[in-house]
Amino acid sequence: MFFWLAGKNTDNNGIYQQFSLSFSENSYLCILKSFTDMKEQSTIHSPVLYLQHQYDLLRMEYEYEKEQFRQQTELMGVGRKVKRGMCWYPVSIGRNYYNALNQLVVEVERKEDKEIEHLFEYGRPVCFFTQDMTGKLAYLNFVATVSYVDEDRMVVALPNADAWVALQGKDVLGVQLYFDETSYRLMFEALKQVIGAKNNRLAELRDIFHGSVPVSAFTFQPVRFPWLNRTQEEAVNKVLHAKDVAIVHGPPGTGKTTTLVEAIYETLHRENQVLVCAQSNMAVDWISEKLVDRGVNVLRIGNPSRVNDKMLSFTYERRFESHPDYPQLWGIRRAIRDLYARIRKTSNREDVRTKINSLKDRATELEVRINTALFSEARVIACTLVGSANRLLMGQKFGTLFIDEAAQALEAACWIAIRKADRVILAGDHCQLPPTVKCLDALRGGLGDTLMQCIVRQKPETVSLLKVQYRMNDEIMRFSSEWFYGGMLQSAPEVKYRSILDFDTPIEWINTEGMDAGEEFVGESYGRINKAEAELSIGQLKSYITRIGRERFLEERIDVGLISPYKAQVQYLRQLLRRDAFFKPFRSSITVNTVDGFQGQERDVILISLVRANEDGQIGFLNDLRRMNVAITRARMKLIILGDASTLTRHAFYRKLYEYIEGLHEA
Repeated sequence: MFFWLAGKNTDNNGIYQQFSLSFSENSYLCILKSFTDMKEQSTIHSPVLYLQHQYDLLRMEYEYEKEQFRQQTELMGVGRKVKRGMCWYPVSIGRNYYNALNQLVVEVERKEDKEIEHLFEYGRPVCFFTQDMTGKLAYLNFVATVSYVDEDRMVVALPNADAWVALQGKDVLGVQLYFDETSYRLMFEALKQVIGAKNNRLAELRDIFHGSVPVSAFTFQPVRFPWLNRTQEEAVNKVLHAKDVAIVHGPPGTGKTTTLVEAIYETLHRENQVLVCAQSNMAVDWISEKLVDRGVNVLRIGNPSRVNDKMLSFTYERRFESHPDYPQLWGIRRAIRDLYARIRKTSNREDVRTKINSLKDRATELEVRINTALFSEARVIACTLVGSANRLLMGQKFGTLFIDEAAQALEAACWIAIRKADRVILAGDHCQLPPTVKCLDALRGGLGDTLMQCIVRQKPETVSLLKVQYRMNDEIMRFSSEWFYGGMLQSAPEVKYRSILDFDTPIEWINTEGMDAGEEFVGESYGRINKAEAELSIGQLKSYITRIGRERFLEERIDVGLISPYKAQVQYLRQLLRRDAFFKPFRSSITVNTVDGFQGQERDVILISLVRANEDGQIGFLNDLRRMNVAITRARMKLIILGDASTLTRHAFYRKLYEYIEGLHEA
């Protein structure tokens, strides 16, 4: 989720627009240099001072988010929290048990508002509450942690047995997200360590990334990969030759994941084990699944968000429970808990304590044995950046760290994992979704400048740009290529002319100007809604499915995505789909989500509802063009954009896009 203040152009945003405008005019390397020149005045040349500045900005973000949480907790009603996806109310409490990590966990299920997309995910802290007749909330005196979550069910790790006692006997309970101190603490610790590093590899990497120390490379003959295209092959070789750092810049549909998997696979011919991280659990899951498909033994630290048997089978918990020694360990842990329960009732407490200590020693011995076996067998350790600080990885060092979707990660988060590695490979696209920054002052100060962007500016020779895309019809791809990538992208022959219908224009703009399709403000978090435009979007989808033919749509498993930048519009679109009987046979093939929710995904058909329609030409966070780059590059064969041209085309990007689409229709 990304927070932007509607109607305001920040300094950073202005810089980004200039950067974007220049893409169609210069070569890729010139673009990198121009970006460097634009940022030169604000660049802090000392690596230590730069990172200290990042630390101060992160502190600013921390204080801002903490204060926002306090205000939300104190002032916001349960209903608004539920709508924002940060709260479930009411919930039912299911069974409790001890998991493989010996944590006491409890099952939690929401009873209402199941259509609302929630923000709960693995590792997030939560708190429980009750509500009296007057609406006043009373919070239970403990903080728990999400251990597993899907659409309507969570497994929550409790801090102790007293927490379970506190949950019992409560008729109506709710659960909400708690302020995440842990992630900030780990980022602060990482930055402190990097700032203070001297005469070690961490200090060297710091000075290479942010200083004048040149990068170095191994010298050996390039390796041939005939199954990859030329730019992918070059990227893999640059990764293999890098002693310090390499960047794989993967625009939409260019096979970034394929390239990264190949680079990891080839690196494992030279190293016994590597660490693979990403900002989000979903991104970790995606790269892990591709590695498993390639036959690589992956150990996933942290529970996956893409929950299926295949994903679960390579998680640490599942592997731990499957080890032959686990039944014995489980029996010992149960015996320890039984002895603790008896210790108050017996007079011979010293004997009981002796037995407990003996059993603990045996349990520790078994845990070490199981962990040694799991980690020695695994070729890839996969986790989120924050998850790399897990106690299971304490003291572990890796030759190579791969960070996927690096353009979405705060620099401080990257350093959590970098501390464990000798060299770093970053993959992503800084022309797509940025990191989450909620404090506008911190954003203006440069907190949103990622480590990947910094290295691109400082060390452009480390960058490999993937240039052949395998997703989109050429006409869908071309505008993004010209605006964001200097016209350097090409369409693979097999997708260049792909389409669903003959003589169909791959991309079109439905202009809602004059259709009485006005926007409404809903709230800070949900932004805007345009009900008339949403209804028109549903009508357009219905019409296009009818043109394709219902039977053909189902037989060929054509899939559709409806995208809007605003949550309120997304929820309204979902309501309209549910209410319309026409879509009942097709619902499993239709996904409705925000732009952020579609990052890394693709569909045969994409409809985008831009929402904004006003006389002032205000477009809010539609000014963040990286978001729009994601939106317009999700479609394989058909892209339909709905928006008020009179409002949107006052911005150069949308004016050029509108003119481009109109030109296709005239050709």
